[in-house]
Amino acid sequence: MAKVNTVLGQISADELGQTLIHEHLTFGYLGWDCDALAPPYDREAAAKTCVEALKEAKAYGLKTLVDATASDAGRDIELQKIVSERLGINIICATGMYTERYGKPGYLKFRSQVYDITAEVCETFVKEITKGIGNTGVKAGVIKAATGHGKISAYEEKMLKAAARAQKETGVPIITHTEAGTMGPEQADFLISEGADPKRITIGHMCGNANLQYHLSVLDKGVYIAFDRLGIDLLFPDRLRKACLIGLVGIGYADRILLSQDHGPYWLGRFFEFPDAAKPLLANWSYVHVFKNIIPALKEAGINDNKINTMMVENPRRLFSGE
Repeated sequence: MAKVNTVLGQISADELGQTLIHEHLTFGYLGWDCDALAPPYDREAAAKTCVEALKEAKAYGLKTLVDATASDAGRDIELQKIVSERLGINIICATGMYTERYGKPGYLKFRSQVYDITAEVCETFVKEITKGIGNTGVKAGVIKAATGHGKISAYEEKMLKAAARAQKETGVPIITHTEAGTMGPEQADFLISEGADPKRITIGHMCGNANLQYHLSVLDKGVYIAFDRLGIDLLFPDRLRKACLIGLVGIGYADRILLSQDHGPYWLGRFFEFPDAAKPLLANWSYVHVFKNIIPALKEAGINDNKINTMMVENPRRLFSGE
């Protein structure tokens, strides 16, 4: 059985259990640390916040959380270890880069004037997967790849190419960020053309688009898709997400869909409060929305426990096994 890197060591893919495929513990946008009024990062406060936020999800049976935070977006491996130890759940960390717009491309763009940054980034991904991240002793278990809205920039192409090469070399799955329901088919085509195994690719944030033809155009490539922003009605209404999800399961795609919420309880930087008008649209954004609201809605629509187990348990196991 395939082995999976978690922040506390390797486990069998059979041990993953109920899995949220795309979440965050911390997240920070580029430049947060340049805000003179931003509080300094407090790892212990972050740990307490994350543990408290995840307790209810564990009570619902959560066994594994994939922290999809890219290397350049506030990833904290030591925090992930603390939360995993205190809660007794598996946490899988990512290596990878965020979008050109919101990530940290400056260093790599400078080096690209002389060097092949695709090769360099691939070396970084492989090192973090096979040897470990810094001096943490933790090996990454997934590769994060991301593209912007409506196009894949030349920089992002290099990051996708590096991700595909690293996936091919290590066997570790790729999970992606798409923006506002765009570029899913293009991501899948590009990654596969560069040698990535479609059985180890999950195209993310597909629930930002209500067009079933868009979903099928990605599924037809043999990859997984993730409905992984459930609860963020501010970006796209859940009623449309649920309609698409029920429709896709109904026509036979339960074995290619994973579920999650893209939640993150601890943000880096100055406190940010959403306007009052936006708050109702974020009322369900948490680690438990899938368990508390989405799964019951699926059952009410006639989707049985076997298909729900397929999305929550079997698909993550097969993604990490490459089956």
